[in-house]
Amino acid sequence: MTKGRIEAFSDGVLAIIITIMVLELKLPEGDTWASLKPILPKFLAYIFSFIYIGIYWNNHHHLFQIVKKVNGGILWANLHLLFWLSLMPVATEWIGETHFAKNPVAAYGIGLIMSAVAYTILENLIIKNEGETSRLKEAIRNKSKEYISIVFYVSGFSASFFYPYLAIGLYYIVALIWLIPDKRIEKSLKEN
Repeated sequence: MTKGRIEAFSDGVLAIIITIMVLELKLPEGDTWASLKPILPKFLAYIFSFIYIGIYWNNHHHLFQIVKKVNGGILWANLHLLFWLSLMPVATEWIGETHFAKNPVAAYGIGLIMSAVAYTILENLIIKNEGETSRLKEAIRNKSKEYISIVFYVSGFSASFFYPYLAIGLYYIVALIWLIPDKRIEKSLKEN
């Protein structure tokens, strides 16, 4: 199978996710700067989630630049990733509406953890499909970013029940780690 359909479908789903999130933002009730204060938590949650969706879109794009072929397992793994990302608007609305309360922040963390797991499954199935000489396997042989991310996600989830703002900070650190596209894949693309 060619990879074009999986890329186009994924781009469409991610665009819809962002659209849903922005449609949840409401206009302030007034024309002063002070009238922005009540919607600030929702706006911050939107920015945070927009960055995360952008990171996944960017890295997904890089991932599929290196992929040669896809199979049914890869299609399902990609849908698994998109499922977890599609829950981002709900979690975003919940943390914004509740001003980053502990349970919504924990639920947001679960979504982040599961998205990371789903992305890892997708990578592993691509490598399995392309064999031991896979360019992707060679490119991502050092998985320190992935391991650090999981530690911060799990730490954030654990902290969310006691210190939700600390949890958000830990989630934000992971976003900063991944903000720059995966240089490992870019390097592999330039070499070949």
